[in-house]
Amino acid sequence: MIPTETAHAGPDGLAVPQPHAQAREDAVYRKVAWRLLPFLMLCYVVAYLDRVNVGFAKLNMLADLQFSEAVYGLGAGLFFIGYFFFEVPSNLLMHRIGAKATISRIMILWSLISAAMMFVQTSTQFYVLRFLLGAAEAGFYPGMILYLTYWFPSHRRARMVALFMAAIPISGIFGGPLSGWVMEAMHGVNGLRGWQWMFVIEAVPSLLVGVAVLWYLDNNIQSARWLTADEKALLERNIAAENAHKSAHMSLRNVVTDPRVLKMTMICFCTVMGQYGLTFWLPTLIKQTGVKSVLDVGLLTAIPFGVAVCSMILVSRSSDRMRERRWHLIVPFCCAATGLVLSAVFSHNTALSLAALALAAGGSLATSPLFWSLPTAILSGVGAAAGIALINSFANLAGFISPYMIGLIKDATQSTDAAMFVLAAVLLCGALLTYSVPAKLVNK
Repeated sequence: MIPTETAHAGPDGLAVPQPHAQAREDAVYRKVAWRLLPFLMLCYVVAYLDRVNVGFAKLNMLADLQFSEAVYGLGAGLFFIGYFFFEVPSNLLMHRIGAKATISRIMILWSLISAAMMFVQTSTQFYVLRFLLGAAEAGFYPGMILYLTYWFPSHRRARMVALFMAAIPISGIFGGPLSGWVMEAMHGVNGLRGWQWMFVIEAVPSLLVGVAVLWYLDNNIQSARWLTADEKALLERNIAAENAHKSAHMSLRNVVTDPRVLKMTMICFCTVMGQYGLTFWLPTLIKQTGVKSVLDVGLLTAIPFGVAVCSMILVSRSSDRMRERRWHLIVPFCCAATGLVLSAVFSHNTALSLAALALAAGGSLATSPLFWSLPTAILSGVGAAAGIALINSFANLAGFISPYMIGLIKDATQSTDAAMFVLAAVLLCGALLTYSVPAKLVNK
């Protein structure tokens, strides 16, 4: 058996293993991480690719279908309205029936809807399919965050969430060049436009991975046949010890009215505004600096996303090591705001604008995994299932507002500069809100 008597109480009242036990515990968590994280990242890579590839389709689709920038922005954002209505029910259902059935159902359904985007001919069809895609995918991201709370205690979780969310820039690194290549190479094949082929081809991985979830993913620690009885006991003991200090039995009404949850929602809203403002419009921001080829745009988008991968992993690792959350979130907020402002200042210089966008991506995408170390430090059980979904669903309304706002501003001014200034201001508000969170509440 893994010894328990070698642990002593830390300043927060939780057990702190002695060196030998710590080494064994670290080995168990490495085993769990290597088993779960690569697969969860793969799920999120294909999810995010299907969510934001409309940003590449936009480069040709708007001209083909005679859509305005505002029509695109509204359609891109309607994804999050569907997400809003179905996210909390999906997460509560996952808490009841398990991750395996929930995640598989979500991925298979959204892959079919994403492929159906190839048939879009009118703005109404575009709006309906984007709404349905959001409704289908609702629960996937908060479900994954909830799933990680089943396995990792808070002082290990920021790094795990960051590794999982590194799938966002990874999908950009590979998805950008892939989308650009498909749109150029497949244009005209069998009478279809390049963006139509892109929607079909990029939906296939989601379908295949969704089926794979059924046999690969385990619902919880106890059902994991690849763990020994001793390893299961250690993992469950750590989760139980942490949950004893949290609000485990909050009702949905209590979660909604908890001022801590409301503040977390506002902070998350700011992270989402920056994240989706950047990811949905990054191809356009790069193209308007003077880049002509869609393939070149795709290749250049890999640079900001590559910086974001490094930023997410390094900042979250530092946060877990120091067990400090607030400043590790405030600094990326400020870096993202600075990068967006500079991207507008240098919007006609490809090299300088790309450097600024890399700073913005490194900051804005690092805020999300760091943010989720805040609410998961105070919620568990049904309270976590409802709280995580509630925070994410309301905050993701920013995913509707952000691209639509940019589209309206671009139609009105023929420039995205003013929109970048607005997003920067929102990110600075996120930094101020984070500063107002008591350190003792989240630094665990």
